[in-house]
Amino acid sequence: MTFQATWIDTANAPLDVESARPAWTWLPEEAPLAMPRQSLDRHAAVPASVPATSPVSIVRRRLVLTALTVIVTGLAAIAPVALYARHGFDVLEVVSLGLFMVLITAIACWFSSAAIGFWILVTGREQDDLKFTPHPPEPTRRTALLMPLYNEDARAAFARLAVIDGSLARLGVSEAFDIFVLSDSTRVEAADLEHQAYLGFRAHAHSRVFYRRREKNIERKCGNIAEWTRRFGGAYPFMLVLDADSTMAGETILRMVDAMERNPGIGLLQTTPTIIKGQTLFARVSQFSVRLYGRVAAAGLAWWAGSEASYWGHNAILRTEAFASCAHLPVLPGREPFGGAILSHDTVEAALLRRGGWAVHVTAALDGSCEETPSTMLDFIRRDHRWCQGNMQHLGLLKTRSLTLMNRTQMVMGFMAYFSSPLWLASLIAGMVIQLQYPVDWASFSYMLHPEFSPFMLATLLSGVLLIGPKIMGALLVLSRRGERRAFGGAPTIIKGMALEILLSALIAPIMMVASTRAIIQIALGHDAGWQTQDRDTDGVSWSAAFRSMRWQMATGLLFCAGLCFRPDMATWFAPVVLPLLFAAPLVVLTSRRRLGEAAARAGYLAIPDEAGVSVSAIPSASHLVQIRSAAVA
Repeated sequence: MTFQATWIDTANAPLDVESARPAWTWLPEEAPLAMPRQSLDRHAAVPASVPATSPVSIVRRRLVLTALTVIVTGLAAIAPVALYARHGFDVLEVVSLGLFMVLITAIACWFSSAAIGFWILVTGREQDDLKFTPHPPEPTRRTALLMPLYNEDARAAFARLAVIDGSLARLGVSEAFDIFVLSDSTRVEAADLEHQAYLGFRAHAHSRVFYRRREKNIERKCGNIAEWTRRFGGAYPFMLVLDADSTMAGETILRMVDAMERNPGIGLLQTTPTIIKGQTLFARVSQFSVRLYGRVAAAGLAWWAGSEASYWGHNAILRTEAFASCAHLPVLPGREPFGGAILSHDTVEAALLRRGGWAVHVTAALDGSCEETPSTMLDFIRRDHRWCQGNMQHLGLLKTRSLTLMNRTQMVMGFMAYFSSPLWLASLIAGMVIQLQYPVDWASFSYMLHPEFSPFMLATLLSGVLLIGPKIMGALLVLSRRGERRAFGGAPTIIKGMALEILLSALIAPIMMVASTRAIIQIALGHDAGWQTQDRDTDGVSWSAAFRSMRWQMATGLLFCAGLCFRPDMATWFAPVVLPLLFAAPLVVLTSRRRLGEAAARAGYLAIPDEAGVSVSAIPSASHLVQIRSAAVA
């Protein structure tokens, strides 16, 4: 393979409407690969052949999930239905009960999936479907590591690539991997910094490293990856897609490549990334939550999704030929937010791969796959708005011909992750309006289990139990394993961190409820969320920005307060929702401060294995990742 350093004269280069023209490149010889654009209207039969990696018991697994969901939903619905039925249903009570049933069904499904994941992990069955080799052989085929950039912190992004490159070099497999940095940056200063960081990284890298910048980021990230696939995909049987904040251990990458080589029917293998390098209090809460509880959810999803799992757009390996032949997305008719380029492209790409007969798997059996998270609530909400728009776009794709039932189900579940917020808000409003029809009842205020205990109160408690359940399962799993318990700093540290995480998550949840509701309304009215650069290194949000951004949350809290003026006996039950809304701006500011995150860490709260000064032998890949990172920084 030869190198080609080129400055391209973009003024005289031919115009290509599908791919933008690179301004500065250092690339290998091109190896074109045909990548036809797919049609969502084309009639094609659902693949008749079952992938070899599909579990034999997959139908039974899905029936188990369905049955558990129905049982949990039924148990949660008994008390509200019985209490409402005592005096007969009026219209508002029927509406309230309907909202509750839809919401509790979604929560019951997530709870049941997590319960299955807990059972899978406790019994050590996470390797049942894809048996990853503990010590895989050297790869026999080449893999491209792709990191797309969009106005990112270039030094931080290349530092993460240095971790991966160093890890592969330690394992002696650098020759099997080429690294491509695919820039879509629109800011000249960002591109200049990328260029400088690239030259410095390439001088010391063990794998071959290439850089390409597009002047026009047509179709955003999916267009970026598609452009690379068409030009260079023919030289690489596999491509491992990263995000700008991704880091992976070399051992993890080797196991993924080995699994792809041993299973020629797999088109995509998605890992379950954990969050690292959280500094602010908000980032540390997300980091601790994903690290302690995330495996439970991922193991459940992997169990019932089988070979029809989803794709999260990064920290995943794809079979390049399969991706090229099946997953070049169409441009939707109409204007944004529902038309144009598909925003949440990953889920649709996974569905098209499965339509093409390829297996798509998620695994919770591999550690050493990491990412970072937005540092503040405001950054998180901005990113969530974009994801919400992408999931709303998916509703229009449900009618796509030849997609499997499981792919459609996962699209609906992705939408419900956001639509549950307006359902929750509507059920709270309906509950408040129902209570306003009755006089103040101070006796009921005195003790919760009074005969007139309201269905709204019971529904709130049941929903809370189901939401906290997966967190308890994740903590029990870690507490039951001596090595992992020590890695997290011991049982007292885990319990302290869990208590703080549940408290802060409960305070943040109403704020996110209003944010997601507002996002859905804006998108439905035609507002495009766009694609903004993520800031993962913020230290503090100003008070003015916090009050300006949280005005809808605080207004919602004031509306509930107005209702409580007529029913003050309900204040205790509405306080967990109303108080966080009223104090949303201070919560945003306080959780955005690094010093509070550092203070929590010093006090032994929200500790994770990567930063605990104890043995992490139970999680070798993550342990080695930290060692490499420290060496790279030094």
